[in-house]
Amino acid sequence: MSQDTRGNTRTIVITGGNSGLGYGCAQALLGSDNGSWHVVIASRDADRAQTAVDALAAGAAAGHTVEAMVLDLASLASVRSFVAELTERLATGALPPLHALVCNAGVQMGTTLAKTADGFEATFGVNHLGHFALVNGLLPVLRAPSRVVVVSSGTHDPALKLGPPPAWNDPQALAQGQLGPAAAKLNALMTGQARYCTSKLANVYFTYALARRLPAGVTANAFDPGMMLGTALGRSLPAPLRFASERIFPRITWLLRRTITDNINTAQESGRALAWVVTAPELAGATGKYFDLRQEKRTSEESYDAARAEQLWNDSLALTGVAATR
Repeated sequence: MSQDTRGNTRTIVITGGNSGLGYGCAQALLGSDNGSWHVVIASRDADRAQTAVDALAAGAAAGHTVEAMVLDLASLASVRSFVAELTERLATGALPPLHALVCNAGVQMGTTLAKTADGFEATFGVNHLGHFALVNGLLPVLRAPSRVVVVSSGTHDPALKLGPPPAWNDPQALAQGQLGPAAAKLNALMTGQARYCTSKLANVYFTYALARRLPAGVTANAFDPGMMLGTALGRSLPAPLRFASERIFPRITWLLRRTITDNINTAQESGRALAWVVTAPELAGATGKYFDLRQEKRTSEESYDAARAEQLWNDSLALTGVAATR
C-alpha cells in the first residue's frame, strides 16, 4: 500500500471483529460521525473476516474504511507475524496512526481441555496470553493519544452470581488448565465455565497492570458488554446448550431481562457501548477503569490484588517469551 493520505484518519484494531460484539463495535465505528476511522478486523478465519469486511464496508459512512488481517490468538507465531506486519505498515505510512487496540476475541470452552498451538489451555491461552502478547508487541507503536480496551465480563465477579466463581491459581498452572481450589468440586461443564470466568478475571488484572505501565496519553481500560445472546462465544458448548444459546434465548430476551438480569443486550447494543469507550473524547484521560457498557464500575474485591496482577504480568512475559518493553 502506498503512503496513506487520509488526513486525520486513525486506525482501530479489533480482534475477533468478524462477528458478535467485535462486529457490533466495528459497525458502530464505521457508522459514526465521531472521527474518521480505519478499522482492522483481526481474525483467524480469513474468509469469514473478508465476508464481514464486505458487509461492513457496504454500510460504512463516508470517511471510514475497513479491512481484514489474519490473527490467530491461539498461536504466538501468528501473533508475532501480525505485530510485525502491522508495525511495518504503520511505520511506512501504509496505515493511518494507531488510535486503539480492542482486545475482544475470546473463547468459552465446553467439557474438553483444549490446547493452543503453544500447548496452553485454550481459554486462558486465547483470552489472556494471546492478547497479552499482542498488546506488548504493539506497545512501541501505541503512542499518545492511543487506547487499549480489554473486553472482560461480569462473570469475573462472584458477587454477581453469573456463573461459577473464578478459581485463581498460579498463572503457570492456569496456562496448563489447572484451576485453583474453588473449582475442586465442579463437574466438567462447570469447570469449563470456571476457566472462562477465571480468564475474565485475568483480563481485569492485565488491564490494571498495563495501565500502571503506560505513558501519559496512552490508556488502558476494561469493558463489560453484559450478557449477550446469539453470539458465537458458546460454540464449544455441548450441542443442547449451544442450540439454546444461539436459537432460543435470543427470542426470549424480554423474559430473561425480567427473570435473570436486565443487563442482557444484543451484540449491536453492546457494540455501540464498546465503540464509545474506544473513541469518546471525554474518556481521553480515563485509564485503569472498568466500564459496564457506558457506566464506570468497581470490579470484584479479588481483582484489586496488585501483587497477583504483577505475578500474572511477570509469568505471562515468561510464558509468551515477550520482551519487557516498559
